[in-house]
Parts: sequence; structure tokens; C-alpha cells
Amino acid sequence: MGDNSAMASHGGHMGNISLPSLSVTRTLADLNFNTTTTKSIFFTGVAVLVFLVTTSNYSRKTTKNEDDNEDEGNPSSLKSLLLFCYSCFIKPHATAGTTGTQQDALESFYRSQADIYDATRGTLLKGREDMLALAASQLRYKVEAGLGGLGGAGDGLEKRQRNGKTCVTVAGTGTGTRRKPIWVDVGGGTGWNIEAMAKFVNVSEFFKTVYLVDFSPSLCEVARKRFARLGWENVRVICTDARKFRLEDYEDVDEGESGSGDSSPSLSGWWGETKPGRHAGAELITMSYSLSMMPDYFSIIDSLESLLAPHGLIAVVDFYAQSKVDFTFRNYTGGLMNRHVGYFARNFWRSWFDADRVSLEPARRDYLEYRFGTVLTVNARNNTLGAIPYYIWLGCLKKPFSTSSLPHEIVEHIDAIATESPRSSPRLVGKHSSSATNALAFAVGRTAPEMRSKAFNTAIENISANLPLPSFFYQNHHWRIYYDDQLPKHTQFNDEYIYAFTWEDSRVDRELLNLGPDDVVLAITSAGDNILSYLMQSPARVHAIDLNPAQNHLLELKVASFTTLDYPDVWKIFGEGKHPDFRSLLISKLSPHLSGRAFQYWLSNAHIFTDPAGRGLYDTGGSRYAIRFFRWISTLFFCRSAVRRLLSTPTLEGQRSIYHTKIRPCLLNRFVNGLVLSSDAFLWSALGVPKNQVAMIEADYHRRSISSSTTPSSKEKPSRAEAILHYTTSTLDPVLSTSHLASDNPYYLVCVLGQYTRQCHPDYLSPAAHSILSAPGAFDGLRIHTDEIQEVLARFQPGTLTVAVVMDSMDWFDPPSPEEEKEGRGKAREQVRRLNRALKVGGKVLLRSAGVEPWYVRVFVEEGFGARRVGCRESGRGDQECIDRVNMYASCWILEKMEDLEELVDSA
Repeated sequence: MGDNSAMASHGGHMGNISLPSLSVTRTLADLNFNTTTTKSIFFTGVAVLVFLVTTSNYSRKTTKNEDDNEDEGNPSSLKSLLLFCYSCFIKPHATAGTTGTQQDALESFYRSQADIYDATRGTLLKGREDMLALAASQLRYKVEAGLGGLGGAGDGLEKRQRNGKTCVTVAGTGTGTRRKPIWVDVGGGTGWNIEAMAKFVNVSEFFKTVYLVDFSPSLCEVARKRFARLGWENVRVICTDARKFRLEDYEDVDEGESGSGDSSPSLSGWWGETKPGRHAGAELITMSYSLSMMPDYFSIIDSLESLLAPHGLIAVVDFYAQSKVDFTFRNYTGGLMNRHVGYFARNFWRSWFDADRVSLEPARRDYLEYRFGTVLTVNARNNTLGAIPYYIWLGCLKKPFSTSSLPHEIVEHIDAIATESPRSSPRLVGKHSSSATNALAFAVGRTAPEMRSKAFNTAIENISANLPLPSFFYQNHHWRIYYDDQLPKHTQFNDEYIYAFTWEDSRVDRELLNLGPDDVVLAITSAGDNILSYLMQSPARVHAIDLNPAQNHLLELKVASFTTLDYPDVWKIFGEGKHPDFRSLLISKLSPHLSGRAFQYWLSNAHIFTDPAGRGLYDTGGSRYAIRFFRWISTLFFCRSAVRRLLSTPTLEGQRSIYHTKIRPCLLNRFVNGLVLSSDAFLWSALGVPKNQVAMIEADYHRRSISSSTTPSSKEKPSRAEAILHYTTSTLDPVLSTSHLASDNPYYLVCVLGQYTRQCHPDYLSPAAHSILSAPGAFDGLRIHTDEIQEVLARFQPGTLTVAVVMDSMDWFDPPSPEEEKEGRGKAREQVRRLNRALKVGGKVLLRSAGVEPWYVRVFVEEGFGARRVGCRESGRGDQECIDRVNMYASCWILEKMEDLEELVDSA
């Protein structure tokens, strides 16, 4: 079952080298199940496995000439399968006891099937190529960045230009001062992993040396023949117990010259120094389906730390079976998506693999995660063979900074990144002088607890308990700020974003805000389109905030895509909403630029972009219900052809005609409105309209009805259906009359078409925008917070922000009760006060509202702001007035901070 046999002792499922025989009687006696039931499960499993392996191997071999392959070293598929079954289920094997060594026991199992090992494990050992691709992607990123003295000119890596950025490819030759990475494949067996890595990097050029460590002479001999055939002189096959393998026995000690890479600290960019007189360590250590076979796994895992370079990476793929009871309380696992294995599957697979002493108990993975920091993790199922659970784990040393960093230096640095604190900048933390340490210690002592970031608090707790930090601290970028994904306020969204695209007009925002290089912006993430628009204007900092983790996952995906992908790929993913190679791009290019949770999310949802039968990105999220509703209505009323004509007409006049004569009667009628549009379920699930916002819409319509009529009946409150219908017509009629959808309104075009076009798209999807956003350092000022606005505001230094874009979030607050009004309390007022405290004098709040005169504007005025309405659908010029190309809101406001509140100044 293993990809190797290198460890001190292990067995392989389909071949236990520690049992005298695989007698069915002995096997069943070890299981805690009813004998009859267990026999049925066991033989059924064997039958299914044999069938699937046969089918898989037959399919694989039918494309080859079996006559050429059928020799003594490479038997045919049928012979391989028969030999595999005999070795695993029938043949008795020697055991490591008083008369033999553990190596003898290994050879008893592997000698007869060494030549057919690779041919019979392809279907069983899933995830190996994904693990290698993820590891290679991380290594390429480090080489490009020159981290830890890796890469650089003349190291066998060619460089090319992409949008002004230097990128590294694995080719070329030369002599330079920076060394190439070292790779140790622990339990490499036949060398399959090393050859497979060639799909992702040029192994013979990229790596200085590759060490295959395995304890089976037969498998090592197959590996030697493999690399002789390939001509890879930098690969060394070491047949030894992995616990005894030491790099210093094969590598020259480091004299300090290799640490010439960039040592300036970022959240995870400061990889530390190598002590003189010690080997530099391996940049990559891999373990493929071996950890589950190690009886003495504690010592093996402990030994990896001495092998790993300070900036190095460990990559593991293996089977597992674990209940959520074991891990839900941990904050350092890198995300829990799909990790839980159900009761029956958990017990079945544990029992099945235990028969051959392949251990799926959680302790192995748990200890690995405890001893090292988690970078990325994947929880998956081998659906070809009955959904066997397996995981991929990428980790690094527990400490993300240099070995000489003190705990308070680490957390101070983290705190400075997560907040707008000037007290401890990364530059300060990067200097190991006594003055820097004193300044940091002083900062720790004088800063109020409420000013600390949640990342700081979490880091303190983990460090004090000798636990790894959450995976956010081991990422290559500091964009995403730590959050606890198990809190109910986050889990309420059920891992689904509401908005796949943003409903705020970036053109109008640009004109209203006019951002400059000194601006510090806070804005709600939504789908991230607006955040990218702000970043294109190069402000000093942008804080993106959203309570829904999935909305921030979407922003992270966009940021990662601009960081590493060329424009055609970015366009396919976010312009067309589909990309057939998305999963490959995610693993091989995007993964180093995503947080662990965001990577898990998009790997689990890769089908959004790759499914040929799917409609792509813009038919996902809660807003998809509104889009599908329009599609359903237009089909029901036979006006799909009119929709196509609407998008193809070249003139605004033609668009108006088609809309008013064909589409509007179908979409905006009382029957459809009463049945669907005005229902609570549709308003919330499809449009994201909360009850307080609906109440504002009703109140405005009631006021308008009273002012426009003098009849007694007009004083009766109109129904919700009437109010929603009026609001909807006031939204759509002006848009379709004044904005040409096909050429200048991407917000409605994507709803109708399901994608953008080259002629009409958000500004962040233009080639010029790609040049700006893919430039080095384009996202250095971005921070992504998964929390409530008031929670983030409370942790800023006073007078930090210059702009806060809160969209329509103020509409969500309950109006104050008479008692709260009298006492100056209420949640809305509290948030306004926190905005006042965080903003500089002259700073601006930009908001939109479903109300023409929202009640909370008065609260802003009372709390030190000046109010200015900069857009209103009731402007006195009729209902054909648009406040922007979206026109989804009744008004738009700029609230400017005029003064500090006295009590807030005192408390600060």
C-alpha cells in the first residue's frame, strides 16, 4: 500500500511484512466485529479491489503494445495483477524477529514484486502527483523570490519577463553564488515520485541533489535502473533506515555563504539563518504513503526537523481516517474542509488496513501537524476504490521566522501587519539589535489590550502552549488575517458566498473618492471587484472586510490570479467564468499565493470553472437564484429571443424599445412580483436584502404614496408587494433607458449573459488593469479581514483611516428604540463612533442605502460627521435618474469626519 519501504519497519496493505502469513483466520481474529459480518466485508473488499485494479490496469495497458512490455522485468498486466494478488493475499512472508532483520522482512515482501510495484499501485495511491505539484509550486515561488539563498542568476534557472515581473523557469546552465535546492524523498521506493516530479520541474537542473532514502534493496535497485535510464546524475539512491539518514554524511557543511537571499522579513518571507558548521538542510522532504506504515513514527517525524532547511518544505500524502471530534478545537490544522470521515467509513477502512498493519489512526497526522507548521492541506477521497480517505499536507518548521527570534518579536510583527499600528513595523522586527528589542518590549508594555489584533491573541496562546501557529502565519503572503472558521458567525454561511460579482459602480466610486498614495481604505469585500479597483489607484493600504469567509476566498483567488497568471488565464477565469485547466492552475501556480483555507475551498469547488455542463462562476453564490429566476421567467414567457436581441442591438434606443415592449411586461408584472420578487426567501437568498432594508423600502414607498395623493385611502399603508414592485421598476427602468448593457454596463450584462465580454467588463479585467495589478508589490498594502466591521475598527489606532466604504451595511442595523435613542445607545451609533475614532479628521465614509433619507444619517451628524448626499433617485427630475450604472440603491452619501469625539479622544 505504500509508495516506499524506507522506514525502520512497516507493512503495506496488500502485503504485511510483519505477519507470518496473511491467514484469513488470523486476520479476522484481530477484528472487533462479528465474524460473519467481517468475512463478508473482507471478501467483498478483496473482490472489489481486484476488479477495480484489473479494470484500471487493463485500461492503462490497452494503449500500449503489451508484447513489447512482457519480459522478465515488465510482465503483462494480467501477470502483474496475479503476482500482486499472490504477494498480498496468499504468500506467507518472513517477519523481523530473532532470526532475521527488519530489512529481511521487507525483502520477503518486496523482492518478488519490485518490478511490478509501480504498475500495480497507480490506482491505489492517489494524490501523489498533486502533492508533487503543490511542492514544486512552493519551491518555484521561493526560487523566484530568492528566499533562503535559493535561485538567482546562473543557477541553472532561466528567467523571463511577464508583465514587467521576473519569473523563473527550470532550464539553462551557469555558475552562480546561490545554491539550488536539495530534495530528500523519504521512502522513495522505486523512484516513481522523483520521475513524476519531472512534469513540474526539470529535476536534473532544478535540484542540486535528490536523495531517495529507502530500506528495501530490491526497490532501491529498481530506482537505480530508473535513474540510470533517465541519465539523472544528481539523484542518489540511499538504501538505509530513514532514522539513520543524515545529510551531513553526504553534503558539505554550510559555511554561511548560502544565506545570501533576501532576509528582509515579511509575515513568512524571513526564513532565518543557517548556523555555521551545519549543512544547509533540504529545501524539500517528501513522504508518499509511508507515514501510515511506520510503527516508530514519532522518531521518524522528529528526525525530519534536523533534515529540513530553515526555509524548507515537507510534503506528505497518505491514507487517514479521522472523526471531527479529534480536530475541531484546533486552530493550526490549515482548514477542516472534508476532513471528517463518517463512522462506518472510518471503522471499515481502519479495520481493512489494520489487517496488514497499515495504521489509519489519527495520531500520525496529528503529531505531524503538532511538530511542524501547516502551510496547506487537502482532504480527499479515492473514489475509484470505494472512497478511501487520503490527505495531502504541506508543512514547514514550527517557527515562521529565524531561530533567534523571540516569541514577542514574532507576535509583535504579526500584530503590526494585522492592524495599522506604527509601533512595530516589519523593518523594526527585522533588526536583531538591543534597541529594536527594547522598543518592542516597550511597545508590548504600553499598548492597550483592545488595540491588539486577534492574530496577536491567538499567537500568544499557541506559543505559550508550544503549539504551531495557525496556517495563516506560514503563508507566503500576509494578505489574509487569521480568523476562527469554526465560529457560528462564520459557519452560518455554509461555505457559500452570496455575491459572485460586486454591485457597486467602480467608476462612480473612483470619481467620489479620488484615492491617493496616502489613503488608508477600509471597504467591505463583497466579491472583491471594488477592492481591486481601489488597489489600482495605489493607496497606502486597503483593508477588505467581510464576515462571510467565502467572499474573502473569492477575493484571495483574484489576488492570487493577478499575482501569478498571465492575462488570458485571468480573463478565462473571471471574464468568462470558466477555465478547463483551472484545477491544474490552482495547484501548480495559484497555491503558493493562497491561504490554506482559501486553497481548500477552491480545490473543493474547482468544478465551478471546469465542468463543461456548468454555467461558470457567475451562476454560483446566493445571487445565482436571481439570475436563474430571470432566465426561468424569460423562458416561461417566451422572450429569450428578445433577451438575445437586447444584447445585440447597437443603439440605446433599440435597447429601450425591446425592454419596454418585450421584457418588462414579463419580468415586472404583479403576478411575478407577488409570487416571487417580494417574498422574504427570494429577497434574502437571491438578493441579500435583509428585513431592515425591506422595511426602509416600504417606509419610503408609503411616504411617497401619501405625498402624491390626497384621497383618504392613500393613508392606508401599501402592501409589501407594491413597494417592492415600485422599487424594482425604479431600479431597472432608468438603467435600461440610460445605460447600454452590451457596451457600458457589465453589472447587468453578466446577469443576463452569464459572463463578461471583451467590450464590456469591470475595469479590473482590462489588460491595462492586469499590468497594474500583476506588478511586483501591487498587493503589499492589502489586508483581508474575516470579521464584523466594528471588530476590525476597534483594533485600529485612532486617526488611521482616510476612507471607509461600508456599502449598504448600515441599512442592516435595527433602528434604535426610544430608550436607546434617549440614552444615546444602539449598535448603529456604536459603529458610527468607531468610524469616527478610526478616521482622520477630514476622512470620508462612502455608503449607499435603500432609503432616500436613511435614519442613521442623523446619527452620523450627531457623532461628528458632516453629511452630503451625492446621489438620489428622487432628484426632482423624475424616475429616470440613475445614481450609477447599478442603480440598486435609492441614495448615495459621503459622510465627512469634522471633529474627534471628546470621550473617544480621552479613552485613546
